[in-house]
Amino acid sequence: MMKRVATALFALMASQTLLAQNFDDVQIKSEKINDSVYMLTGMGGNIGVSAGDDGILIIDDQFAPLAEKISSSLEGIAGKKLRYVINTHYHGDHTGGNAKIKHMHDATVFAHDNVRVRLENDPKKEAADLPVVTYAKGVKFHFNGETIHVRHLPHAHTDGDSYVYFEKANVIHTGDVMFNKMFPYIDLNGGGSVAGYIRAIEIILADVNDDTKVMPGHGVVATKQDVENFLNMLKETRRIVLDKKAVGDSVESIIKQGLGEEWQSWAWQFISEEKWIRTLYDGR
Repeated sequence: MMKRVATALFALMASQTLLAQNFDDVQIKSEKINDSVYMLTGMGGNIGVSAGDDGILIIDDQFAPLAEKISSSLEGIAGKKLRYVINTHYHGDHTGGNAKIKHMHDATVFAHDNVRVRLENDPKKEAADLPVVTYAKGVKFHFNGETIHVRHLPHAHTDGDSYVYFEKANVIHTGDVMFNKMFPYIDLNGGGSVAGYIRAIEIILADVNDDTKVMPGHGVVATKQDVENFLNMLKETRRIVLDKKAVGDSVESIIKQGLGEEWQSWAWQFISEEKWIRTLYDGR
């Protein structure tokens, strides 16, 4: 069952590709978030952007066939050089463009140590796909008049997650440590854990105030209330499942009972209530 959950996100991306027929149909849309910070959406994880006099820095880069479209969208924001890429974790919808972006722009890719390890151990990946600079706990950029904090979140969505905090603009990019208004995918086979995922949101919330704009890995830009609602959902649905597990209910029995009407709207095509229950039941 864990294997089924672990493949859910990759099934999502494959299905999105089929729905779009091909990458030629994908449109990259740009949204100004605050000051020099933007968000790009297309297919895959949301891309964060810092654009200004020093050049361009992006957070994640979706899929390789979208590299030209992403580059064109960045050119529309600012006619500056793309200098840096931050990978929030190793999944292909966040790192798939690494090689092409590096080749097209001579950009330097940063990521947590474990992102490089996991990509290096993937037989489908080549040296050009790998981050060039890695870190254990985090790194700080002084770029475009901003202090950009990149901080590792242990054993959350994966074992190599980072979130990015723009201090001046008061913007956060969570990577896949947040799926706004949706049950999340937690890669239990990739070093993720339910407890670590909850702890990661609590850590991020310490940097969030009423004016903070939060870019999730997937979904629309969030507010502090959205993050708090997401954390509450994580804790409450976990409590429901673990309470039932503690009295001997099987995962199949809990799936049959469900989580209750309150949480129905959080289910979506690829992380259904059933898949989320299995994650909570099997997760640590």
